[in-house]
Amino acid sequence: MAELRLGPLLRYVDNSSATFWVETSRPCTAEVRCADGTRGAARTFQIAGHHYALVPVSGLTPGTATAYEILLDGMTVWPLPDSPFPPSAVHTPAGDDTAVRVTFGSCRWAAPPADERDPVGPDALDTLAARIASAPEDERPDVLLLLGDQVYADEVSAATRAWIAARRGLEDPPGHQVADYEEYTRLYYESWLDPEIRWLLSTVPSCMIFDDHDVIDDWNTSAAWLAEIRATPWWRERVLSGLMSYWVHQHLGNLSPAELAADLLYAAVRETPDGTDVLRAFAAQADADPASVRWSYRRDFGRTRVLMLDTRAARVLEEKDRSMLDPGEAAWLREQALQSPRSRDHLLIGTSLPWLLPPLIHRAETWDAALCRGERGRRWARFGEKLRRAADLEHWAAFPESFGELADLIAEAGSGENAPATVCVLSGDVHHAYVADPVWADPARQPAARVLQLTCSPVHNSIPLTIRLGFRFGWSRPARLLGNLLARHGRCAPPPVDWRKTGGPWFGNQLMTLTLQGRSASLRLEQARRTRGGGAGRTAARARLTTVSESRITPE
Repeated sequence: MAELRLGPLLRYVDNSSATFWVETSRPCTAEVRCADGTRGAARTFQIAGHHYALVPVSGLTPGTATAYEILLDGMTVWPLPDSPFPPSAVHTPAGDDTAVRVTFGSCRWAAPPADERDPVGPDALDTLAARIASAPEDERPDVLLLLGDQVYADEVSAATRAWIAARRGLEDPPGHQVADYEEYTRLYYESWLDPEIRWLLSTVPSCMIFDDHDVIDDWNTSAAWLAEIRATPWWRERVLSGLMSYWVHQHLGNLSPAELAADLLYAAVRETPDGTDVLRAFAAQADADPASVRWSYRRDFGRTRVLMLDTRAARVLEEKDRSMLDPGEAAWLREQALQSPRSRDHLLIGTSLPWLLPPLIHRAETWDAALCRGERGRRWARFGEKLRRAADLEHWAAFPESFGELADLIAEAGSGENAPATVCVLSGDVHHAYVADPVWADPARQPAARVLQLTCSPVHNSIPLTIRLGFRFGWSRPARLLGNLLARHGRCAPPPVDWRKTGGPWFGNQLMTLTLQGRSASLRLEQARRTRGGGAGRTAARARLTTVSESRITPE
């Protein structure tokens, strides 16, 4: 009898349709049956000995909450027996004018077992799940945007390290880090079998994009970095397995039913008894020629458009031609951002790496990019490459032309008689949260829309003291002056925008939520905090989400 190994994950949802992702123990037919009589079914496909299905359901009624069950070969496997959680349900929006709540964050270590104390504090997603479960009729997100580092292939838990050690020796590279597809699946089991997370992802739709730790720290930092790591004997298996597992576990669910129906790779994987070789060939092509694959995607939620950007695999790394996005990706972003302006009230650009950083860090990254480009000679270029890797200087600021192109695009998308009310850049990565408000150097380019950088991380990770001190100082007046000196040394042109911090920095395990209705928008930051006397577990009795900041970001 087939068993449910992982999932269900509720992924794509619109007014009348939804997709559900599952992993099963053997080949079977996975079926979703909704309480209103709608249903869908799909045969599993096989990758590296694992069996998966993405089940589409259509004919749902707009504006309803419909409980569902998962069946494998006709046997009910979800909800789990004796589950403490309410039934999983699909919530369809009523129409384009319905309020949309977008909750986002990044950087999540898997939470430890419930009987162990969590050394980095309560998991914000666990705590969100507990709150929704305890009051299912109260406010809930309409979508979770998970902006990178959903798993950590290079920083595994003690339990996963022991599992890897029992499977193979740790003496040879990559040691205790993930080496192949099977070990990647272990990361997803550890993360997504967490009871609270499993239930949350079964009942709140999610959109995901990778960042570096989904593959390796500083992935695609520079051409020199890539050449060095490709010379190692273990890297090829690592990167191909990372791309394969990302396609299976995260990317497929980002796509709409229509996109899935037109996807040739998805069709080829499903049509063969074992899709491993087909998917591996795709991953090899994606690694060899990143411009041949698009991981970025678009989602529309009523009159809100979300563009989720790949800012890792889509990079152009040659020093004289560095770009955050390859030409095809940049053209796609422009087309999607400017398309159908009359049908949009809000434009959200999801990029794991912040566009606007604390000014000192921005200037340091721009300066370092100039050094690496050779502006101050070979000796400084060698120093710049070492510093880039040591200090993670690889955000949008480290790609100055791309930074300026995004500023120009935002100005264009946010201007004109059909301008959206807001253009927000949603990011994570930097293990703290803040709000930044840009002002264009050329007043004629200043958009009519309210433009904000909204950065929120981590969901569940450590926040070293050095990060706290460094990012607090990075916004200060002395830091701006120091940054200007670095820019002068690197002969760097001034950026096309200036910006100021209007919220934060906040440190902790946290989530941001945008509430969008019509042309109004409000923002809330919440942190997961242990309640008084909280012990080892992760239940609502031991932790709660506390509102740290709440504000309206558009006029009344």
